[in-house]
This record gives sequence, C-alpha cells and structure tokens, in this order.
Amino acid sequence: MGYDTGVMSGAMLFIKEDLRTNDTQVQVLAGILNVCALAGSLTAGRVSDWVGRRRTISLAACIFLAGSVLMGLSPNFATLLVGRCVAGAGVGYALMIAPVYAAEIASSDIRGSLTSLPEICISFGILIGYVSNYFLAKLPLVYGWRTMLGLGALPSAVLAIGVLAMPESPRWLVMQGRPDEALAVLRKVCNTVGEADVRLADIKSAAGFVEGGDAAPAPGSGGKSVLKEMFLHPTPTVRRVLVAALGIHFFQHLSGIEAVVLYTPRIFKAAGIATRNKILAATIGVGVTKTVFIMTAILLVDRVGRRPLYLSSLAGIVASLTCLGLGLTVIEHSPHGHGAPWAVVLAITTVFTFVASFSIGVGPITWAYSSEVWPLRLRAQGASIGVAINRIMNAGVSMTFVTLYKAITIGGAFFLFAGLAVVAATFFYFCCPETQGRPLEEIEEVFSQGWGARRRQQPSSMLVADSKA
Repeated sequence: MGYDTGVMSGAMLFIKEDLRTNDTQVQVLAGILNVCALAGSLTAGRVSDWVGRRRTISLAACIFLAGSVLMGLSPNFATLLVGRCVAGAGVGYALMIAPVYAAEIASSDIRGSLTSLPEICISFGILIGYVSNYFLAKLPLVYGWRTMLGLGALPSAVLAIGVLAMPESPRWLVMQGRPDEALAVLRKVCNTVGEADVRLADIKSAAGFVEGGDAAPAPGSGGKSVLKEMFLHPTPTVRRVLVAALGIHFFQHLSGIEAVVLYTPRIFKAAGIATRNKILAATIGVGVTKTVFIMTAILLVDRVGRRPLYLSSLAGIVASLTCLGLGLTVIEHSPHGHGAPWAVVLAITTVFTFVASFSIGVGPITWAYSSEVWPLRLRAQGASIGVAINRIMNAGVSMTFVTLYKAITIGGAFFLFAGLAVVAATFFYFCCPETQGRPLEEIEEVFSQGWGARRRQQPSSMLVADSKA
C-alpha cells in the first residue's frame, strides 16, 4: 500500500500526459483505491474470524498482487481503474488485519511498537515509491508509469508466501477452542513459560471460557452478534470504546496527510519548484522524513505513552499547516506567482515539518490505539469498521483536494485542515484514555471508568505485584 501511495503521486503526472486524463479523472484515480478498500475492510473482519489472522494477511497480499499486475498492464484508463479497485480491496484487508495481528501476538510492554510497524512499512513503501518515480521517469512515457505501478506486485508476492511461516494469533486460536495450540504460540513469543501461562489464562477469561475448562466459548461470543453488541445494544463501556476507536480513524485523514503525500508534486509546484525532476527529488525528501520520524515514534510510543505523543503530534500539525497555508497564500497572491523568498522557504519547510509531526504521533498511534482498545470478542470486526471509516475519510480527501483548493485556494485548504486538527486534538484529549503498558484484557476496564479516565493509570497486574511485595 505504501509503495502504491508513493508511486501514484508521481505516476499521476505521467498518466495525465499519456492517457490525456483531466483533473476529475485524476482525483477519481487517486481516491478509488480507498473507496474499494472500504469494501475490503468491511468483509475482512468476518473473514479473519473465519479463516484466521495469518491466512487473511496472505489473502490481502494476493488480492493486491492481482491489482498491481492489472495496473502495470493496463492499456487504457478503464483497465487502470479496475486495477486500482482490485488493489484497493487488498489494501482494505491489509489495513484491518495487520495491526490486529500485531496487537494480538505482542506482549503489553512492546505492543505499541509492534502495532506501529505496519505504519513504518507503509512509510518505507512510500519512500521507495518516490525513489522509483525519480528513476523510472527516465523510461519512455508508455512504459514509465506502468512499470512504476506494476512493481507493486513484488512485495505482495513475498508477503503472501512469507506470512505462512509466521505463527497464528493465539487469541484467535483460543476463540476457536484450540487453547493448546495457543499456548504453543505463546511459549514461542513470551520470555518465560510462566508468562505464557498467565497470558493464556487472561485470554481464555476474556474469551468467555469457564475457569479451569477448555471448552470453546458459547455460540455468539465469537463474532456473530458483534454488530448488534456494538451498535444496537452497546453497554456504556462498549459505547466509549466505539467512539474512541472509530473517532481516531475519522480524524486521522482530516489532518490533510493524504493531500500532502498524494499531491506533494502539485504543492511543491505551487511553492515555486519548477522542473519535474526537482519536484520528484523533493518528494523523496518527504518520504525520508516520514520514515525517520515514524521510526522515532516506534521507539517512543511504549515509553512516553499514546496520549502525550499523539497530542504533541497534533500541536506540530496545527502549527505546520497554518504556516504552510500562510506561505502558499503569499506565493499565490504575488505577481506572476513568484512569491517572496521567505514565503517559498516557509512553504517548502513546513511540508517537511507537517510530515514529521504527523509521522511521530497521529500516523502510527491511530493504528496502534484502535487495534488495542477493542475487547477480544469485538476486535476483528471492530477494527474492520474502523478501517472502513479510515478509508472513507482518505478517499474523501484524496478525491476532493484538487476541487477544494481550486474553490478556496490552496492556502485556504491547509488553513481548513489546521482547524480540523484542533478539533481532533479536543476529541482525543476528552475521549481517549491512556492504554500504555496494559494487557489487552485489561483495557476494557479503563473504558468502564467513564469519560473522565484520561490520565495514565497503573495496570492492575502491576498493582497486584506491588501488593505482594
């Protein structure tokens, strides 16, 4: 997915020239992947509950591989659009299952880092896409953009095969009434046998097993009544989880990240970078910045906590978008579009500070947080709905950004995103409690304490240890 996002930002320049597309078609091409990802994500939760987390990852890779091949061989716009749709379904599956799998197999002390790894892989893919744009742009027009898009099949093929060597989620195994297999997996990923036994007992309790028994949970606890429990008859705790997990996805793309990543070449062109090669080279810098700061976030998320990192990230986003909007507005109102040097420097610099701010908090923490707050019985389908909302917002921004900035100016568009980021910060502060260091089975307890439980609390497992000491 990351490679596709990065490579598409440059490929659109060549597609427009080769296939004679207009701005509306370019926006549809950019956003259709996320529309189709919506369908994929909505079915991925049920599929992962049925066939398992590991096989769902392999299925996602196979679907994306098929889409990449179609895009690479497309003779016209219609075929290219079909390829984007197929790839989008694979993206929907992957975005739902990757953080869920990581959250379910990781221990609480490194869960934030592991569930953020999909985001760093996406960022690394974006960087590779930007680099590919720069070098493949030298190919003849008819081959250049097709090669850019077709190469996305390679990592998909590696993932589809490689994931089969990985262990299945122990929590999914427990839900299937296979606790012995779950224990075998836990003993591979835990530091001690004792830790594996404790984690298995917690998982079985959360899954509805009778204490001391190995019988599978009662019918209906494995996912068939999940939607009813979430939307028709939610408990106060489930309602708070629902608001937090879906809300954080809703606000992620309202920060404007998709507009910046996907339309970086247009933004740099508006800022005064003239030649295509310079624009593509500058986008590589954006990819490097995104990757470096997500790696930094992975090192910090389990030490600093989700809330401080996320709120600090939003503060940087608001400041960067405000300055970017100011710089672009000054450039746009300058004679012949040649703005003052300070405005050009400000606009280009704040693209990088925006990407850095997003990547150190809002980017990775959205996926980590939303995958860990769901109770076990709701996790797969809850995460699926969260990804669906994420893709709707992503598609909405990517398919309307050009129209938006033509209507209210490109500077005005980024002022709007800055205001929405302020709303996002308010939402996260009041609705999303800290989850750092807590086992997945204890996080439901945090949400049971009401909207006021925002501050970091000591896990009950630590409290028990302290009382014994």
